[in-house]
Amino acid sequence: MNATTLTSPSPQRVFALVMAVFQKLLMAAGVVFIAGVIGVQSGFIGPDLPLIQKLWPAEAPADEVDVVEAEEDASAEELAPRLRGAMDYVTRRYKVSTEAVMPIFATAQNVGRELHIDPLLIIAVIGVESGFNPFSQSVFGAQGLMQVVPRFHQDKLPEESASFLDPITNVQIGARVLKESIRRQGGLEEGLQQFGGALGDAGRRYAGKVLAERQRLEQAAQRLRAA
Repeated sequence: MNATTLTSPSPQRVFALVMAVFQKLLMAAGVVFIAGVIGVQSGFIGPDLPLIQKLWPAEAPADEVDVVEAEEDASAEELAPRLRGAMDYVTRRYKVSTEAVMPIFATAQNVGRELHIDPLLIIAVIGVESGFNPFSQSVFGAQGLMQVVPRFHQDKLPEESASFLDPITNVQIGARVLKESIRRQGGLEEGLQQFGGALGDAGRRYAGKVLAERQRLEQAAQRLRAA
């Protein structure tokens, strides 16, 4: 009977096997590191997370998503019924689309609440001053929906890059100018006259035009509520 001789692997083979496994591990680590560096440089991965979280970020919890969506819904404030009725009148009278005037009415509602001014008064001034043409400009240099004169009100711009021809910016600034005029003159009609550059008009025709337009807006709102 022949004895079977068992031979152990040579040290060279064992070393070669260990080195091969080690090289593969280094290659895998290198791939992960390079992917992480590319992600950070491209902006897809922030520098403040552990690498494993950067490469395989966990999904946001469902309750956090619900909170974000709720905040977005809360920020989308609905237009008051009174203004919706007036907006229907404006779209027909001035032949403008609802989509175009919706942001204007929303801005008038917000700034009116902030400054304690009737938003329909702001809308009436827009109708008299520009007929809802956001690019209107007078020979005197007044611009936009509320015909604000830029050289007198640069300090009211929210930022240097803002434009008086931007409808939202124009309404925000114009409403503040109107508020200042009413306060300085001590009354609504007198303030409107100053706003319209017509202080010398004893008949207060400008104020009469604005107030008549506000009355028409109010009547349109009442008709919608009654319908």
